[in-house]
Amino acid sequence: MSALVNRVPIRVQAAAAQAVFALPRQVKRLIAGKPIRIDGQELALDAQLLLALDRMAGHSFVDRTPERSRLNLERSTHLVNGPRIEPVAVRAIDANGVPARLYTPEGAGDRAPLLVFYHGGGWVLGTLDSHDQTCRFLAVHARVKVLSVDYRLAPEHPFPAAADDALTAFNYASSHAASLGVNPDLIAVGGDSAGGNLAAVTAYQATRAGGPRPAFQLLFYPGTDATVRRRSRDLFADGFFLTSADIDWFCDHYCPDFTQRADPRFSVLRATDLSGLPPAYVATAGFDPLRDEGEAYAHALRAAGVPVVLSRQSDLIHGYVNFVGVGTRFREALSEAAGALAAALVLTAPAPADLFRSR
Repeated sequence: MSALVNRVPIRVQAAAAQAVFALPRQVKRLIAGKPIRIDGQELALDAQLLLALDRMAGHSFVDRTPERSRLNLERSTHLVNGPRIEPVAVRAIDANGVPARLYTPEGAGDRAPLLVFYHGGGWVLGTLDSHDQTCRFLAVHARVKVLSVDYRLAPEHPFPAAADDALTAFNYASSHAASLGVNPDLIAVGGDSAGGNLAAVTAYQATRAGGPRPAFQLLFYPGTDATVRRRSRDLFADGFFLTSADIDWFCDHYCPDFTQRADPRFSVLRATDLSGLPPAYVATAGFDPLRDEGEAYAHALRAAGVPVVLSRQSDLIHGYVNFVGVGTRFREALSEAAGALAAALVLTAPAPADLFRSR
C-alpha cells in the first residue's frame, strides 16, 4: 500500500487528508473505529483517525535505516502541516557554526522575547523544515521570536554532538541578543521529544555553568531518562505513532555506548541536582511511551524547588505539535502551550509594553 500511496502527488495526499478530517464526526468515527480506552484515558478522535490513516497508507516513523526514515518524515510532514502560517518573517542564522532559522512574527519589536527551539526526531530525524509550521505557530500565538536550531544528527554525529550544538545555539542567542532583536533576559528554550530533551539538557548545562540561563523551559513530551523502562513504555509500546522499538532504535543510534546513557547530558533526570533551573511547562501525551519519564522529570523539578506546570494531554499521542494542519484537537493542545509560554515571559518582564509594539 505504501508504494502505491507514494506514487500519488503530495498535494493530492494532503488534500485527501484534509477532506477526511472535514467529514462529519459520525463518518470519522466509522473510519477510525471504536473508541480506544487505556489507563483511564480515551484517545481523541482526531488522533485515532490520524493513526488509522497512517495504517492504511503504510506510513511508519522508523523505516529500517536513517536515510529511509528521513525521507518518510519529509514526505509525511507535508500531509499534516496545513496552510503555511503567516505573517512571519524568516531568515537564516549562523549560531556560532550551528545552522539556525529565525522566525519573527508581525509586530515584534527590537527587544522581543525569544524561544530557542530544538526539533524532535529522536536525535536522528528532523530538520528545520519538518518543524517549520510548529515554529510559525508558536511565534504567532505566543508572540515571540523563535530561533529553530539545526543541530547535528546521529548516527553520523553521536552523543553528545546534539547536546553540544544545543548549548552553543543558546549561548549564541544570549550573546547576540541585540543583533537578533531580542531581550537577553527573556530567552526561553523549548522543543519536542528529542528536542525537549535537548532543551532540558541545555537549561541544566547553562544553569550549572553559572552564566546566562534560560528564562523558561517549554518541554513537549521530552525524553529524560534512557536508563529506566517505565510503565508507559509497556502500555503504549505499539500502535500509537512512536513505539517502544522506535525509542530503542533512536537511542542506539544516538548513544550506542550504554555506559554513557546515565550522563545528565542525555538522561537529564539522572542529574544529582536540579535546583536553580528555570521554570518549566512540561506537556506529555496520554498515549505515549515517553509519558511517564516526562512526568517524572516534572515531579523531580518540582521537588528541587523549580516552578513547574505539568500538563498531560491525556487523549493525545506523541508528536502532536506537528499535526496542527489536521483536525482541531492538536491545535488546541499547542495553543495551550503557546499561552503558557507567553504568560510566563510576560510575568518575567515587568513592562509588557516593551515586548511588542502595539499593532
